[in-house]
Amino acid sequence: MKSILSLILFGLLTSGLFSQTGTDVRVTGTVTDMSGMPLPGVNVIVKGTSTGTSTDFDGLFSLDVPSSSTLVFSFLGFQTQEIAVNGAADLNVQLVEDTSTLDEVVVVGYGTQKKKEITGAVSVVGSETIEEQNPVRVEQALQGRVAGVNISSNSGSPGSASTISIRGISTNGDNRPLILVDGAVIEDLSVINPNDIESINVLKDATAGIYGVRAANGVILITTKGGRKNSDLRVDVDTYVGLQETTRKLPVLNATEYGVIINEAYAAGNQAPPFPNLAVLGQGTNWQDEVFRQALLSDINATVYGGSEKSAYSVGAGYLDQDGIVGGGAVNFNRFTGRGSYDLDILENLKFSSTAIYTHSNRKTLSENALGSVLFNAVNMAPTFSVRDANGDFTIANGLGNEVINPIAQIANTFNTNEVDKITGTVGLSYNFWDHFTAESRYQFNYSEVRGRSYLPAGLNFGDGKVFNNLGVNQYFVNDSFFRDYTFDNFLTYQNTFADDHNLTVLLGMSAFKTSGEFYNFTGRDVPGTTFAEATLDGAGEVIDARDISGPAEFDQRLLSYFTRVQYNYKERYLLSAVLRRDGSSNFGPENKFGYFPSASIGWVASDEPFFGSSDLLNFLKLRASYGILGNDRIGAFGYVSTLNAEGTYVFDNELVNGVAAGQLSNPEIKWERQKTFDVGFDARLFNNRIDLTMDYFKRRTDDLLLVPQVSGILGVYAPGAGAPIVNAGSVENQGLEFSVSYDQPIGDDAGFNLSYNFTTLQNEVLEVGNESGFIPGGSFGFGQEPPARMQAGFPIGYFYGLQTNGIFQSQAEVDAHATQTDATLGDLRYVDQNGDGVINGDDRVNIGDPIPDVTMGLNLGFNYKNFDFTAYAFASIGNDIVRSYDRNQNLTNKTNYVLDRWTGPGSTNSYPRVTVGPNSNLLFSDFYVEDGSYVRLQNVQLGYSLGNEVLDQLGIRKLRFYLAVTNAFTLTEYKGYDPSASSGAPIGGGIDQGFYPVPRTYTAGMNFKF
Repeated sequence: MKSILSLILFGLLTSGLFSQTGTDVRVTGTVTDMSGMPLPGVNVIVKGTSTGTSTDFDGLFSLDVPSSSTLVFSFLGFQTQEIAVNGAADLNVQLVEDTSTLDEVVVVGYGTQKKKEITGAVSVVGSETIEEQNPVRVEQALQGRVAGVNISSNSGSPGSASTISIRGISTNGDNRPLILVDGAVIEDLSVINPNDIESINVLKDATAGIYGVRAANGVILITTKGGRKNSDLRVDVDTYVGLQETTRKLPVLNATEYGVIINEAYAAGNQAPPFPNLAVLGQGTNWQDEVFRQALLSDINATVYGGSEKSAYSVGAGYLDQDGIVGGGAVNFNRFTGRGSYDLDILENLKFSSTAIYTHSNRKTLSENALGSVLFNAVNMAPTFSVRDANGDFTIANGLGNEVINPIAQIANTFNTNEVDKITGTVGLSYNFWDHFTAESRYQFNYSEVRGRSYLPAGLNFGDGKVFNNLGVNQYFVNDSFFRDYTFDNFLTYQNTFADDHNLTVLLGMSAFKTSGEFYNFTGRDVPGTTFAEATLDGAGEVIDARDISGPAEFDQRLLSYFTRVQYNYKERYLLSAVLRRDGSSNFGPENKFGYFPSASIGWVASDEPFFGSSDLLNFLKLRASYGILGNDRIGAFGYVSTLNAEGTYVFDNELVNGVAAGQLSNPEIKWERQKTFDVGFDARLFNNRIDLTMDYFKRRTDDLLLVPQVSGILGVYAPGAGAPIVNAGSVENQGLEFSVSYDQPIGDDAGFNLSYNFTTLQNEVLEVGNESGFIPGGSFGFGQEPPARMQAGFPIGYFYGLQTNGIFQSQAEVDAHATQTDATLGDLRYVDQNGDGVINGDDRVNIGDPIPDVTMGLNLGFNYKNFDFTAYAFASIGNDIVRSYDRNQNLTNKTNYVLDRWTGPGSTNSYPRVTVGPNSNLLFSDFYVEDGSYVRLQNVQLGYSLGNEVLDQLGIRKLRFYLAVTNAFTLTEYKGYDPSASSGAPIGGGIDQGFYPVPRTYTAGMNFKF
């Protein structure tokens, strides 16, 4: 018996020894994410056993395993990966983020929430999307990426802003969404470096109600990049250089064509033709070729980050330099950005966080999108003029109207700079106690200085009677502004789970906000020096201080808010969120200072129901709905009281003395603008989570609009600085449908493909305008004509109001049979007599266009094969109209070559009227000047190449990627102007083109470097 036991024991020992010495290997390695960042705490398990380990703070692991075994690597938020050992001693593993997981955490305001539990319309744009586009401004990363968000460029000029609208235009006043960067309010996104952004979250429905005041137009939450705990020092460098050019030049007449048309127009007006010898005119000067330039663009950014067991830090800096495609170096924007963040676990339950951003920018501009702007002049300047005369002086543009001047002379004599220094910072403390409670306190602040300088040299003579002439002394203008604000938030969060299935989070908080500013404006006349660099107020013959005329220019506005939110879910299946805010604003009087704004949202994860079962077709389905009331106070301060901030002139001892007078008329009854917003939608995932679907229907009605009505001049509102009172009088409704779908499919081991598409429909209607006239006008067209845009009940806000044409008069019989039309004759536009009174006048004006698009769409695709990657982004705007207002229409100004298809006799055309310098009504605002502004634009195309892991390991770096890209590659549109995407951003009159500065096409070459 003993021999048998000894034999068995010997067999076990020898087999164990054999297995240890013959087939086991020690495997060591590092586990990182796709960016090369080490991942601590990754579980490394031998498949089919309980044997395993986890990675340390540096992502390192070591484990003795059988040589034929398979290791399973798993970590929350990443796809589980299995790797066969096959006798290998070293394994370096990169885990791929699990983009299909529903446990992704999303910032939703004063906290975070699992994506699965979100009950509102929230969209997220990650840093990888921003890196792919390399936008100069943050707004460009949202266009076409987020359904319901529309970005219109105010200009393509370097440093120019864009107008952001979320789900339509809800007021005739300030439609900007609330923008928060790391919790701090930001009004101007030009101070933010897009490369510093980790994520952008957009709150589009009643879930924005947690921010209450100013959240009625939606909320954009920007989170900047921070460090990571338990991480070694890392460095990321991103840089690119680019070449910009215009995408289009308008087809204007050359000198010979111009001479033919002008001669014909003078002959039709019974005047002598000014160009009797057309043969000597030739091609002439193409003024657009003279003003447009290829311009350089460069950007470099570096970020250093890391962390210890209890802290994390990040420090970054970037510099952008961009010249303009109009005027070259005469237009420039440069920006330096420095950013830092630091988080520290002071105690296990006490955490400190901080961020800081410093921005210094400098911008030089030229006049744009206005009568007499550079592009306006380039289009209207006669091609028969040369840039300089025989003496080498700039040509004087006589006979072309008071605004049209030599644009090259205009560029050479424009001197200005606008310098901005801004500091944004946040500090916060978070304290956990009693297991389920967290108390947080945050302080955010902004301080900025804006210094504007401009110089007007003496002796400027652009031509007889030109409005830009300065035949007197040198003038120097100084405009200094100082802005500061702070936000102080304190809130308490209770979070607990009851009986394993009931999850409850309760938030209770308060927020105090103050913003103030001062403005200083000085005009120096007869200043010393002869250049912009030499100009100074010191030694000026006369210095005019604007405060001596209209008094101190300053503002002070404050907000005080209390809020609570309850979030509940049962088994993460039945979801509820309810918010109540009490907001107080200093913009309203004592009786209306505070307002209550409730909102609520619900959700049902139907796919978690037992009856739903499991299916590879439909993996996830969530239904959700929200409703809320949000407030808006975005008006000037102290509108409820009378203030002495207007200019007054008084007589003392028979002498005129400047003083102050009553400014804007007061209205003590003004109160909160209220928006009622409703949303219902669903989120779904199909085919093993390869396809994501989201659809929403929304309806927003804004009541008690804060607007300025038209009032009688007898009330004295037309004195300098005076104005009509602010009143609550009007309603606007927006409704529409949002849809987005994305598809992600790996193709074998070396390739992958992804595609996303979204569209938004929008119907905007003004329901009420509560003033005496029933409408509010806006915009301008021509001279002496009424504003062409209106806000009026029953129509979209800002619709175009003018005469409707019905062809061109082809015979005298048509003229005689038509309603009386002043100066009408053969070849003139024929206007429709809408009211049938037999006379064409202002009473026949109707709706002839809508600047708001009916549908916007975005298409984004990506493809990768081994080390190559390709991305493309496209955007479309359908149904928006634009007013063509860049033609000066003076007797001798140039014209676009569409005039070559003019009416020249009966039956020649029915679309373009005759040319004449005689009296006619063709210049009245009509649908002849309104064009379809729909367009499809390929916004970005990029091809990249990344070095492989083997090469990276040899070089000792984490990533090295090179790429080539084209931004604004091409635009398909029927619009005749420079750029159908541009707009002034005004709710009323925003779609009127007086020479929009086009968004440039940019070719870039760049590099992403990480080590």
